[in-house]
This record gives sequence, structure tokens and C-alpha cells, in this order.
Amino acid sequence: MEHGPSGGSTAMRRRSGVRGGARMECLEHDILCIIFSFLDVFDLVRCTAVCKSWNAVIRKSELLQVLYFKLRRDSGESTSSGQRKSMEFGLQEVAMKYHRLCLQRGRIDIHRWKAHSVGVDQCRMKMGLLLTGVGDKVMRLWSLDSYKCEEEYYIPDTASLVDFDFDESKIVGLLGSRVGIWTRNGKRSIFPSREGTFSKGLCVRYIDPDAVIGCEDGTARVFDMYSRTCSRIIKMHAGPVTCLALSDDELILSGSSLGSVSISDLASDQRVARLRSTDSAGIRTLCFNPCSHLVFAGTTVGYTYCWDLRTMKSLWETRISSNVLYSLSYLRSDNSTLAVGGIDGVLRVLNQNTGEVLSRCLIADERPISSTRNMHAFIEKKKGIRLPEDAEVDRIPRTCRPPITCLSVGMKKVVTAHNSKYIRMWKFNISFVIWVDLPSR
Repeated sequence: MEHGPSGGSTAMRRRSGVRGGARMECLEHDILCIIFSFLDVFDLVRCTAVCKSWNAVIRKSELLQVLYFKLRRDSGESTSSGQRKSMEFGLQEVAMKYHRLCLQRGRIDIHRWKAHSVGVDQCRMKMGLLLTGVGDKVMRLWSLDSYKCEEEYYIPDTASLVDFDFDESKIVGLLGSRVGIWTRNGKRSIFPSREGTFSKGLCVRYIDPDAVIGCEDGTARVFDMYSRTCSRIIKMHAGPVTCLALSDDELILSGSSLGSVSISDLASDQRVARLRSTDSAGIRTLCFNPCSHLVFAGTTVGYTYCWDLRTMKSLWETRISSNVLYSLSYLRSDNSTLAVGGIDGVLRVLNQNTGEVLSRCLIADERPISSTRNMHAFIEKKKGIRLPEDAEVDRIPRTCRPPITCLSVGMKKVVTAHNSKYIRMWKFNISFVIWVDLPSR
């Protein structure tokens, strides 16, 4: 028997569709639970960030809780209610431990792709995105999952890009004696400093709403990104300000070519302290870890230094190279490892708390082991190796260790720039099962 569009069978189909949809939703939930049950705790955490529905399935099924407390029991930790930490904090600890061991002992896969038509020497990584530039007339924003160039930001023909920083909404660039702002929708605004007060800028760091410029005359100039004016001029050093770091509690940390680190209060314009190194070599790179309150610096003669900002005292110093160190960085929330790169081309992983060199990494061979092309880029793949402690770096071919001019650290990965057309992503991986059984150092 046939029925027209308005017949009773239509209503029946609708009711059946509702019930069928509910059954399908339940079925999808059950299938996802089965699939998720095969994952380890680290991959399961990553799945919670994919979409709201996956997050809801994982949270409702309590798979994370079960895996997390099993992991603690397997590692010999107590799970009694009196000693039980919040799961979110505990999972962060698990992730940081996994990250540390991957950098220290994991297999190294290196992916290289052509990012620019000329050499660039700077890169910044935030929120799963990578911004590259300095040397080219364009900055490019990359997806680290697909190697797709998401956006391009062009430099005026009359200016040269010196340094840059970015957040989720804008890019701030230092253009000699001017500051440029590029919004994520592509609009660009360039404005001069207050007339006659801006000497040559050497570095910039940005924390909304202020961009801080380190200048050749030893000052730090603070620009308000909304009023587009230079709001403060702070004397930091007697010599050029070569590098900067900003803290969330409005401190400016600056390194000088004269070999000292100066700390000033952004709100009061007052210098808080000066941290001195034991040699007069210039400070070339600087970073600050707000979780541990530790300040790290690299010099032009290969020394790394660490000070505790709470006591203003030196914790350790170590010479890891005979040449200049260009860049050091760490993963946010990680209090254990520090990645360092310089002119000798060795990617070093240091212990943040002691300065011990945990690993020295190089490209295994100048020939790629494979190459692939996706719809966005041509990816050349190589293996990385770890140098033994007694290996002499100078005897290793330069093709296996191009100078690292800048690096940025993400979860189980480090991105490096080399003043060339190419950017490298170093991926560090270790089996989760093996990781659980490994004793930590």
C-alpha cells in the first residue's frame, strides 16, 4: 500500500528516524569508547582536544581517570585519597615527563620543507602554529600538522624586518626604527616612534598590550599597541640590548652585549636587579620560565647561565660549545628540559635545574631517507642521531649540522631555522609502553 507525502507512513518514518538517530548516536558512542580504550593516556588527552563530542565521550566514560590512576599504580605511586592529586594536574605531569624522556632518549625524525625563497633566520611557535621570517620580504604562518602556509604577511619595500613576535590575533614586527602590526585578517599598520627618540632596534617581544623594543643605545622602549605611542623609555644597559624576555607579572628581562642581564619593572620603569655572568662575553639569547622562576641565557662564547629570579642568585653555568649560542627555548609548563642551538649546528637538550647536557642531536646523513609531497609542501625526511659524550663536534661534516639561528619547542618537537630557505621540524618519539617502564633520570 502506498501513501502520499502527507500520509501516516511519513509520520511513521519520522518517528522511526528519531529512534534510529538515537540508536545511531548510542552506537557511535559505544564504538568510540571501544576505539579509545586501545589508546594510551597521552593520546587520549590529545583526543579530548579534537572536538566537543569526543571530549564528552571520553569524560563520560571515565577512561582518562582509569588510565591515569593505573599509570600511577604501575609507577609505584600511592593513589590514596589523602595523597591523590587533581587529575588535570597529574595528567600535565605525565605529559611533561613523557616530553622530557622523548627529547632525552626518543627516536628522532627530521622533516624539512622549503618555507621561503631566500634565507630566513627566525621562527616562533605558539598554539600549534609556526611563524617564520627575517631575511625575506614576507613572514609566513604555518600549520605544523599539514605544513600548510596558512597566511602571509608582507614587509614594506622600504623597510627590513629585524625581529617579530605574535599571539592569536596579531603579529608585531620590528622594522628598524619602526613598529609594524599585522592582524590575522591581513591588515597592516606601521607607525613611527616618538620623534627623535628611537635609535636602531635590535629585538622585540610582545605581551598584550605592550611591545617592548630592545635598542642599540641600551634602552628598552615600550609601545602601547592600541594608542600606537611610545609610552615609556627605560635605561637597561650601558651597551646594546641584544635580547629580551617578558614575564606575566610585568617584568622586562634584557641581555646586553656587555655580558649582563638587567631586570626592570614594566609598570614603574624601575630597575629591579642586574644578573651578572662570570665572563664578559655578550648575552646573545635569553628566556624566562615563569613556572620555576628561572632565567636562562646563552652567550657569544658558548656558555649557558641560569639564575633564580626569586633570590637573584646564579644556580649554574656551563660551557656547552666553543662558539656562539643563538637561541634557547623550552616547552611552556616544562620545568625540566631546555633546548639550545647555535653556530655549531648541534641541538642540545639541557637539564633546566642543573645545566647537565642530557642529549646532543644531529642530522644523521646529508641524504634524505624519503621524500613525500602532500597538497601543501614537499617534505624531505631524515633521521636524527644522538652524539656520544666523547664525540668531537668539529670532526662532524657541516652538512649534518647547519648553524641553528633560532629554535622553538613544542610538545615532543623542536622547530629550527638555519638562515636558509628551509625550516626543520625535529620530532622526538618513544613508545608509551616502553616509556612507562623506563626509569627517569
